[in-house]
Amino acid sequence: MSGTATARPGRSVGLPRQRRRSVPPRPAEANRWTVLVVLCTSLLLVAVDATVLHVAVPAVTEDLRPSAIQLLWIVDVYPLVCASLLILFGTLGDRVGRRRVLLLGYGLFGLASLLASLATEPEVLIAARALLGAGGAMIMPATLSILRQVFPDRRERALAIGLWSAVAAVGAAAGPLLGGLLLEHFWWGSVFLINLPLMAVSLPVGRWLLPESTGDKDGPWDVLGALMAAFGLFGVVLGVKRIGGAEPLSLLTLVPTALGIVLLVLFVRRQRRRAHPLVDLALFARPAFGVSVGCIVLAMLALVGLELVAAQYLQLVLGLSPLQTGLRLLPLTLAAMAAGLMGSRVLARFGPRAMVCSGFALTALAVLSLTVMGREDRPVTLFCGFVLLGLGLETTLFGAYESMLSEAPEREAGGAAAIGETSYQLGAGIGIALLGSVMNAAYAPGVTGTPGVPSAASAAAGHSLGEAYEVAERLGGPAGEALRVAARDAFVHGLQVTLVVSAGLLVVGAGAALRLPRSMD
Repeated sequence: MSGTATARPGRSVGLPRQRRRSVPPRPAEANRWTVLVVLCTSLLLVAVDATVLHVAVPAVTEDLRPSAIQLLWIVDVYPLVCASLLILFGTLGDRVGRRRVLLLGYGLFGLASLLASLATEPEVLIAARALLGAGGAMIMPATLSILRQVFPDRRERALAIGLWSAVAAVGAAAGPLLGGLLLEHFWWGSVFLINLPLMAVSLPVGRWLLPESTGDKDGPWDVLGALMAAFGLFGVVLGVKRIGGAEPLSLLTLVPTALGIVLLVLFVRRQRRRAHPLVDLALFARPAFGVSVGCIVLAMLALVGLELVAAQYLQLVLGLSPLQTGLRLLPLTLAAMAAGLMGSRVLARFGPRAMVCSGFALTALAVLSLTVMGREDRPVTLFCGFVLLGLGLETTLFGAYESMLSEAPEREAGGAAAIGETSYQLGAGIGIALLGSVMNAAYAPGVTGTPGVPSAASAAAGHSLGEAYEVAERLGGPAGEALRVAARDAFVHGLQVTLVVSAGLLVVGAGAALRLPRSMD
């Protein structure tokens, strides 16, 4: 041959030899189960932060001396802001990149946690909690939409969603326990500082490992529509929370609710007219998507309302401590974890319709079994009821989430995940308001007119069982004891009525689930 060298495959003749750079495997080539671990860690932080402050409220009150309104905002502003911004950040992730929004959420969550831990004024803590809610709204839909991309196979995705939902259950239950443990050794700001080391690790790991993906970029992002959805949801969620409070018909309740509804109606009309809508409302025309969203609302309505009432019953009627109450409710969480881990097999074997419908039926059965709760403690019955409740609710939520996410196109995964998480938050808020109102309506008449108790004292005792005990202690003597007994009996009656109403709503959910497909595609 002549002096011209023969070119090797993959190298052009005459070009200088270049060293091959070692490129780290991108997430599509990396272990997708490792990606799931990162996503679940993100969700765990958000879930824990939603409940970790509950046990720290007395310490915060003693240190910062907030007013009653400020204390209410300290507790509620996190879920309120988070629910309001889910659609905004979910659809923004579809446009600019889901990993990018998730990493921004990590950074904001870490900075807000540091600000909250160092707060010396109530206003600073409220602002920090609001920023935490914004960070959570960036993280939550991004985890589901990235999960949708990383697991294109539906059966593997079902298993991943089961693990994801089990982690959410663990986080919600671990919040109060972790907060109580930290408060025994540190000041209340430590409940926020636990986020910092995890975020410091999640940021670089997420940047290297998580895949970047976007949806359909045709047309401009609807900034006005995103703001309308955010403020509309803010008004509705705020109104729903206040309806369950002491002044359901005040202007501070009715005005935000009305404005929120108007903004959401205008948002829907705007999306229908746009060639490239922020949220494709045609998704709701698909039975598997629309019914799944409704099932999530109903399941959360039952879960949050029942947990609230059950916690009050265990502490105020049975006289258990907060730690004992948490341990009594622990079987519910453990059962939910087990149902999440088994969910993919159940879904593959029976299909979405049978899974969600049976989950609702099992939950209704568990709720009715809890109507035996009375003045005497029945630990075995409560244990069995809470286990059935956890199994049924997680089975329902798992099937609904999987059907909703699988029905949405991959390009709209962020918007679909945001809709699912918004329905989750709305269901929780409606559950507290609705079942709390039913509870109050059944409880108050049993306290009014207690023999020997002044009318003003009876009216004050009719607000809640805790307040009734305070009034009874001030009265003392036979009148105080009579009020205490009457309030306790009225609360047990209200609890039983609430459980029956909740079971009826769950039966409605079981009927709605019949519109889901029989089997996985």
